[in-house]
Amino acid sequence: MTILNTDDSLLLIIDVQEKLLNAVFNKELCCKKAEIIAKAANILGIPVIVTEQYPKGLGNTVEPVKSALDENVQYFEKTAFSALDNQDVLNALEKANKKQVVILGIETHICVSQTTAALIKSGYEVNVIKDACGSRAETEYIAGLERMKDNGAHILTTEIALFELLKGAKHPNFKDIQALIK
Repeated sequence: MTILNTDDSLLLIIDVQEKLLNAVFNKELCCKKAEIIAKAANILGIPVIVTEQYPKGLGNTVEPVKSALDENVQYFEKTAFSALDNQDVLNALEKANKKQVVILGIETHICVSQTTAALIKSGYEVNVIKDACGSRAETEYIAGLERMKDNGAHILTTEIALFELLKGAKHPNFKDIQALIK
């Protein structure tokens, strides 16, 4: 079993965009948990990469998530379902030099799943934050999570990820992170 580590982790936010979020069955939970993870990444100094699927038609990253991110976050437009089909995303991943990817986004069974498969194939340890993922249909969401787990991804919740990153209550950012989930 592996545990998340702030020194080895990178957050990859997949397509948490206006029109996509409005179509998912679990939009309130998905958006809230994505915002919490984004804020935690800032607090813990974890690098973040954000993708946007065809933003001209689907809109940009939703404001609650965008405003939780620091201004140095890299945004990448894409049209392929796997974010790794975008050379700029690949370059950003390589430059970050992290082995653990924490991933969340929309749609679980399409873009998140295909990106996860590509990350695993490329040698990354992938940790999917299931309560920060969404799909239009719950059956597709469940199938996407099962597919990613079958491919070797670790399926986590927001709180599992946050407390693994903290390791204990003596972490200097414990109170800041705890405040995000109260």
